[in-house]
Amino acid sequence: MQAKTLLEMRGIYKSFPGVKALKNVDFTLHEGEIHALMGENGAGKSTLIKVLTGVHVKDSGDIFLKGHIPVQIRSPQEAQNYGISTVYQEISLCPNLTVAENIFIGRGKGAFVSWRDMNRKADEVLKSLDINVKSTQQLASCSIAVQQMVAIARAVEMDCNILILDEPTSSLDESEVAKLFKLMRDLKSRGVGIIFVTHFLDQVYEVCDKITVLRDGKLVGEYEIENLPRVQLVSKMLGKELDDMADIKNDVPTFDEKKSEIVYEAEELCSTEGIKPFNFHIRKGEVNGFTGLLGSGRSECVRAIFGADKVTSGRVKVDGKPVNIEKPIDAMKQGIAYLAEDRKRDGIVGDLSVRDNIILALQVKKGFFKPFSKAEATKFADEYIKLLDIKTASVETPIKSLSGGNQQKVILGRWLLTHPKYLILDEPTRGIDVGTKVDIQKLVLKLASEGMSITFISSETDEMLRTCSRLLVMRDRKLVGELKGDQLTQNSIMNTIAGGEQE
Repeated sequence: MQAKTLLEMRGIYKSFPGVKALKNVDFTLHEGEIHALMGENGAGKSTLIKVLTGVHVKDSGDIFLKGHIPVQIRSPQEAQNYGISTVYQEISLCPNLTVAENIFIGRGKGAFVSWRDMNRKADEVLKSLDINVKSTQQLASCSIAVQQMVAIARAVEMDCNILILDEPTSSLDESEVAKLFKLMRDLKSRGVGIIFVTHFLDQVYEVCDKITVLRDGKLVGEYEIENLPRVQLVSKMLGKELDDMADIKNDVPTFDEKKSEIVYEAEELCSTEGIKPFNFHIRKGEVNGFTGLLGSGRSECVRAIFGADKVTSGRVKVDGKPVNIEKPIDAMKQGIAYLAEDRKRDGIVGDLSVRDNIILALQVKKGFFKPFSKAEATKFADEYIKLLDIKTASVETPIKSLSGGNQQKVILGRWLLTHPKYLILDEPTRGIDVGTKVDIQKLVLKLASEGMSITFISSETDEMLRTCSRLLVMRDRKLVGELKGDQLTQNSIMNTIAGGEQE
């Protein structure tokens, strides 16, 4: 018998200035169903969730709750009143309060609270959900996993029938994920409908009943889990059909690894960000890359290599000699440079000039007590403005006034000025125009031909295939494969990401 429909979203549109975030998207959720919402960065998942929870008001379309009741959800409080609760990746509870206080916060009537009754009710809720924590314990003393479960307990106590879990497992270890899945299955048995947003493919296939895929703000489709092999899910998320791949092998640089020495080597490297210990090396003049879906651990691997995240174990050699890289300055002194994925957060210093942004990394290496003269700094800046064809009125222009593509070129110039032997580029072409993308790809190949070692990460698989001679494939923060030579095809990448499945 078909389960009752809890939620229908039909023809949802939502735009922001210059961006059509959702275009005619449908979504359906049934009682006792765990439904994965999948898509790459910018696919529209977060916007759809925010429309459902009243954070954003839809431009057009209809939302129906059980019984085909049409509703207008204009605020998170209205969503909560309709039985829709969300547990976000970032815990939005109060760590200084007890577990019970967090479950019942904002729920009291009148000025007086019976602490004994509140703690008793909290213990009942926790026991019914098999959450092993005392109601009187301060939330801050609980693990992240327990805090996630307390947030779910709060939602359940508020009689939610639609529970949205937005990347709930990103900070959990395997045993904690198992506990969360047990709780999810328990809620499912009670008829709660769960929308599960995650980038972890293994988890989707372990716990979900259905999958809805979005891409570029549009609905790709809704699928029963057993009818969608992993490799097909990957192709639908990326927008590449398995038999529709362009042959671009001629664009891949020829690289003879037998004639080139290893520049950097890591053994069993591991950081605080949850990546499994991995082995990695790169040779002089090689362009390699980490590939995988968003959230697979690509950036975490290179951040561990650069010391941007705290390394917890592993051994590193540079030019065959053991070295200790605990923080970025250690890596810089070993001739390693890193252009971070988030240009605005980890790259540009918006209020500083183009000149000051370009010299920043070299000044850090030299030491701030030995500043460059204005003439020296201007000479450096002029050199890289010319080399990278950076469009700026002058070296004095604040970098925040430049386009995204030109900001990216400034950051690239900053690292090239340090003359690194090993350059890590994490999403160097994201959000910039096609012409600038081509310029950066050509520059990468030129630098490699001159002997620089480069790790190149991009969400665009075509771009990786054009630039890299070796790809390391990530899935669920684990290194699951290495591809080179004739293996460098879209099919091979997607099959490896999906876990070796064949069509």
